[in-house]
Amino acid sequence: MAEQQKTRVTVDIYGQQYTIVGTESSSHIRLVASIVDDKMREISEKNPTLDISKLAVLTAVNVVHDYIKLKEEYDRLLQKLHKEKDE
Repeated sequence: MAEQQKTRVTVDIYGQQYTIVGTESSSHIRLVASIVDDKMREISEKNPTLDISKLAVLTAVNVVHDYIKLKEEYDRLLQKLHKEKDE
């Protein structure tokens, strides 16, 4: 079985350099890093006294919250589609 080629990209997130390795394209990895950076900066603006660890955890909580909401909406739309298909 062929192994997927890995992409290695160095990105800047909240002033720190990270090397991300994954199977996605470099543009996808940069997009993800950019969204994380934007979310961290957004939360930091509202809570400027947060240390980096707490900021990172709050960012993760916010992103997972958004993910769950989108997944719930996707599942709801999928059920609606299957229901309409069956009718």
